[in-house]
Amino acid sequence: MGMAGDLFQDLPPPIAAAQSHPSSINNTLQESAPKPPPAPALKSALKRPKPPPEAGPEKRIRFKTTTDASEKQVIEAMQKITSHIKNPSKFNKASKLAIQLIQAGSIKEATSDYFFSVLEAAMLSMTTCNEPSLRDDYCALFSAAQDVADCLSKKQKNMLTAWTIRSIWANDLFTDDSFVFSKSTGRIKEAISSLPVATEDDDIEEAVALKGEITEVASADAEENKEEEPDPFGLDALISKDEKSKSKKEALSGSKKDDEEEKRFLKSQREALISCLEIAAKRYKTPWCQTAIDILAKHAFDNISRFTKHQRDAIQKLWASIREQQTRRKQGKSVSGKLDVNGFEWLQHKYSTEKISIRHSVGGSGDRRCQQWLG
Repeated sequence: MGMAGDLFQDLPPPIAAAQSHPSSINNTLQESAPKPPPAPALKSALKRPKPPPEAGPEKRIRFKTTTDASEKQVIEAMQKITSHIKNPSKFNKASKLAIQLIQAGSIKEATSDYFFSVLEAAMLSMTTCNEPSLRDDYCALFSAAQDVADCLSKKQKNMLTAWTIRSIWANDLFTDDSFVFSKSTGRIKEAISSLPVATEDDDIEEAVALKGEITEVASADAEENKEEEPDPFGLDALISKDEKSKSKKEALSGSKKDDEEEKRFLKSQREALISCLEIAAKRYKTPWCQTAIDILAKHAFDNISRFTKHQRDAIQKLWASIREQQTRRKQGKSVSGKLDVNGFEWLQHKYSTEKISIRHSVGGSGDRRCQQWLG
């Protein structure tokens, strides 16, 4: 007892540790840190081979408290990040906080839907990610997001893939590093090669969508609408658009839903790749970029059937413009470095004003509803 008395004589009573608030990590750290034991007791404790018995349990309790509070705190943090990250002036800070959550291992299946909401809010505008002041932050966020992609549903992974093309690949085209530029054009070429050939239905849907006469939901159900009977009693006017969309979705078979999801994914991919071609074309005035752009544009032209009609028109104009520049170089004439990218700019404007949302397919309950939607 004499030895034990010497060891604990100057320490506060054990009940003092329990008085700190269990729900606040910061309070626990602030209350315990400023109260070290007096020098003599500390010296005697350090001389002994084993730590004081209370040290182990106290650490375990503090860690358990952190773990218990973690999921709720992470969800609340991501909800706040989602509300701020859509504002370009707050993107820098909000994206850094999201990256910290990824690095801390806080993105798991239970919190993945909230994290996806962060990414979706960041990409509400399809062009903000390419603004000079935000490029690095977008690259950092979506690069970090690749580490937790396995936590996302199939549909969410598809959207992440399309957003990655815009936020990383496209931004790499602004680089002053020829190696990075060449690597990005190489990835874009591979993605173009992986696209399926566009169908007549793809062309029709694109034409209607670009006229602003269709929404993403209506596009998915276009074929079903053809088979509907007339409404002699005018009841359609009494049914809300959301209810009609919901009833049509419920009637679709699992395979049909998978097909529609694949169509949406391909649409997003094609639009993202067109955006990359436009950005690359605008860099043609930089001499060391020209060869890589020549090869990329030629590849897009050779695979033009994989794009929809308006996209094909833009690619044809780009390739014709590049061939004109190549002819001038061969003839020893001055090269302006300016390509005809009007077709791309028009498409980019149209796509950027189109509201991108998947909320009608994946709701707040997350994977369960998504799996049901996918069949």
